[in-house]
Amino acid sequence: MEASKKFYDAILGVLGYKPGVMDEKGRCFYYEKTGIFSLSKPIDGKPATGANGSTVGFSADTPELINEWHAAGLANGGAAIEDPPGVRGNDTTQMYLAYLRDPAGNKICALHLMGQ
Repeated sequence: MEASKKFYDAILGVLGYKPGVMDEKGRCFYYEKTGIFSLSKPIDGKPATGANGSTVGFSADTPELINEWHAAGLANGGAAIEDPPGVRGNDTTQMYLAYLRDPAGNKICALHLMGQ
């Protein structure tokens, strides 16, 4: 939990989030006007696993913030995956994306919709 909190404090701090708040059960919560992101050990007591085929995404206001987000993740225990940060999309939607694996192995991304 300590490594994950350090990682998420760094990457979410780049996006304007306040540091995570630990509760008495050892869970960590990041409160934002658009919702809550939390870190927790599995309630069922089984080992935590990274989701296969899913990604948790965070919105970013600019491509530059995504580059900072990616760098902060690498500097705080994350691993680069997929292509380097950059533009992806199709004829109708262009996005600036970056992907990381967090210290627990979860796949996450930061996304900026181009032209918005």
